[in-house]
Amino acid sequence: MSNDPRTGLSSRAWRKSSHSTGTGNCLEIASSNEGSRLVRDTKNRNLGPLVLGPGSWLAFIDTVKSGRLDY
Repeated sequence: MSNDPRTGLSSRAWRKSSHSTGTGNCLEIASSNEGSRLVRDTKNRNLGPLVLGPGSWLAFIDTVKSGRLDY
């Protein structure tokens, strides 16, 4: 069995981010068994996900909630 969190992407429970705008700028998120989070763009699912470890995931969420990525 692979330790790669990207294994079995199609069988993962992906959910749309609550911060997605509904204007086509949407992210989907899934969890891995290792505690990582997988993030992918709904317009380019075939590019594969960005894999964030637990600490990076928390930093990402903090940044989004703070509005530092708003434009």
